[in-house]
Amino acid sequence: MAEPVMNGNLAVKHEGELSIRESKSSKVTGLDDFQEVTIPVPWGHIAGKWWGPQNTQPIIAIHGWQDNCGTFDKVAPLLKARGHSVLCIDLPGHGFSSHLAEGHKYYIWWDGVHYLRRIVKYFKWSDIIVLGHSLGGGIAFLYAAVYPKEVRKYISIDLASPSVRDLKKSCDVLGYAIDKFLSYEMLTQDSVPCYPYNEMLDILVDAHKGSVTREGCEILLKRGMKPAKDKEGHFYFTRDPRLKLSALGFLTLEQVMELASRIICEVMNIRAKTGLKTDAPQNYDLVLDKISESAKKVERHVVEGTHHLHLNDGNSVAGVIHDFLIS
Repeated sequence: MAEPVMNGNLAVKHEGELSIRESKSSKVTGLDDFQEVTIPVPWGHIAGKWWGPQNTQPIIAIHGWQDNCGTFDKVAPLLKARGHSVLCIDLPGHGFSSHLAEGHKYYIWWDGVHYLRRIVKYFKWSDIIVLGHSLGGGIAFLYAAVYPKEVRKYISIDLASPSVRDLKKSCDVLGYAIDKFLSYEMLTQDSVPCYPYNEMLDILVDAHKGSVTREGCEILLKRGMKPAKDKEGHFYFTRDPRLKLSALGFLTLEQVMELASRIICEVMNIRAKTGLKTDAPQNYDLVLDKISESAKKVERHVVEGTHHLHLNDGNSVAGVIHDFLIS
């Protein structure tokens, strides 16, 4: 496997070894008791934060689209305090993880399955537990359907399955999405916008449209920005702009329902009262009903909060997650 490169405050590792370095850089109480990790992949590395002991198999936590593993900074410390070990990863193209090689497209749902598979194979884990928010929850759903005997439990926050888009709308935008993707290859470093910190923070707050508090956006920016080399006091977003083109790779309802029928593990779904708005909200319970036909157990919770309720208030979900994990 390829040796990862230095990225931010990550330690370089020698091939065949996991790189782990304790982080004490956070100024927010309770958010600094983790270790940075890098996991080698052929195009670079997958970065993450490991909360809790490394001598036990952790829960694997996967963030949402264009976020990073900081999204679990309010939940992971609470789970650690209850005796759990949690490995929160930055998906490729997000946070401190390597971007895909030039010319490659992100197929956000299916990509996540092979990213997770690589991690599981690397550590030689089995009988895994996955915690996912939004996109991460969709990845957990897919992995549990594709490898049903290898997942013990998964928890999905504010998503029941990969999003099912309106079929006509999805087909209408395909040509545009491909051409827009190709246009990103023409971007030079000089043409990528950079901003002062406060302006970057305002942009992120506005982009989330009330789903994330300002404090939550500050947490996401810890891994979501890097200094501009040629402009003092300015920063770039670390996420790969190619991630914005997510139109390709969505599933039909028929595919989702077939995959749902293959899930046999224990499942918990946490839905935010003012959470994600989708093209077909009726599909949410439809999918969970289908999972219930084959799964060992399906727990459903509706919790006060926005789509990012776990980041805004870790206590809103930590208790039910802990109870599910020890059940």
